Amino acid sequence: MDKIKEDSINLHKALRGKIEIHNRVSIDAGFGEEKGTLGLIYTPGVAAVAEEISKNKGLIYDYTSKWNNVAIVCDGTRVLGLGNIGPEGALPVMEGKSVLFKVLGGINAYPLCISTQDKEEILRLIKAIEPCFGAINIEDIETPKVFDIIRRLRDELSIPVFHDDQHGTAVITLAALINSLKIVDKKLDNIKVVISGAGSAGYGIFKILKQAGCKDIVVTDSKGAIYEGRKDLVTGNSENSNKREIARGSNPRKVEGSLEEVLRQTDVFVGVSGKAALLTKGMIQSMNHDAIVFGLSNPDPEILPSDAIKAGARIVSTGRSDFPNQVNNALVFPSVLRALLDTRIRGLDEKMLVTASYAIASLVEKTHLKEDYVIPKVNDPRIFPIVTRTLKEAIGKTQT
Repeated sequence: MDKIKEDSINLHKALRGKIEIHNRVSIDAGFGEEKGTLGLIYTPGVAAVAEEISKNKGLIYDYTSKWNNVAIVCDGTRVLGLGNIGPEGALPVMEGKSVLFKVLGGINAYPLCISTQDKEEILRLIKAIEPCFGAINIEDIETPKVFDIIRRLRDELSIPVFHDDQHGTAVITLAALINSLKIVDKKLDNIKVVISGAGSAGYGIFKILKQAGCKDIVVTDSKGAIYEGRKDLVTGNSENSNKREIARGSNPRKVEGSLEEVLRQTDVFVGVSGKAALLTKGMIQSMNHDAIVFGLSNPDPEILPSDAIKAGARIVSTGRSDFPNQVNNALVFPSVLRALLDTRIRGLDEKMLVTASYAIASLVEKTHLKEDYVIPKVNDPRIFPIVTRTLKEAIGKTQT
């Protein structure tokens, strides 16, 4: 067992959980007295509050913590790069996200790792808990099931639904790419991008890159390049609906073949495949000069940074904190959810998300920009305020 794994296991064993509930009010004074604080926050005083809310449900945002509560819903089917490890295995990951929500965004995030993988049951559960939460964060649910869940929830819930694997990863990937292109002196509308992985993250990255102006994107899955007319995507089953959308909106050169084949003479590789060691040095050597390689799968990237650089890559990013250029959605989700909670908008579109990417990219000043520093650190205190402010401004423009 390597040291990081050993230290992490020992810390979790010592903590016995990374989160707990704290009161926002003290009841030490007058405890047990009818006219004391306890009598106001519980019986008999709380009955008046309950009655007011029953008459006007909108008051729940003023009288309870709903305005600041987020449910992190996960069925454990696609956790990190570990795959279907179940809700118990997912819980420490979701607890970690709860800590980041609180530390970076001041948000109460509750990990709900559920013991069903049935789509309809997941939908029923989320709709049933809606009264307690101001937003829903869908996390680590397998594709294509998760796409249907997101679509249904956005139609049927009155609160916003955020999909971190899709939206959060997309925002931070575009931010890192914006700054990487400044170093290699290439333009977003004149590069060739290959995205490995057509799941939640790959789909989200494809959509945000297209919205930002990237014209030549090829997405690959386990069968190779996705293109309009590919036999397995012709049928109308819902499982392939997102891949059909990718096919319609990408691959303008109609290239076919394996990842190795389509990567030749391209400028950017973005890996969200969940497969370690997917890239070889030879594959990177086949790319254009000053290649940009984002191996974002966790815990093990598609290629180690040292190997990618030896093969000729100019800029390399991973999703890990122990390598330079950590492209991780932890930089994004607390500020995005803060904006969603504060504005009570039901959702974000790609145009809004692009503004967040440019805001994050702007935090790396030109004098500091270099191959091993294209994105701010996760703990950069400037990220939260600039992303929240930028998104609120973008949301405001849609509401006027």
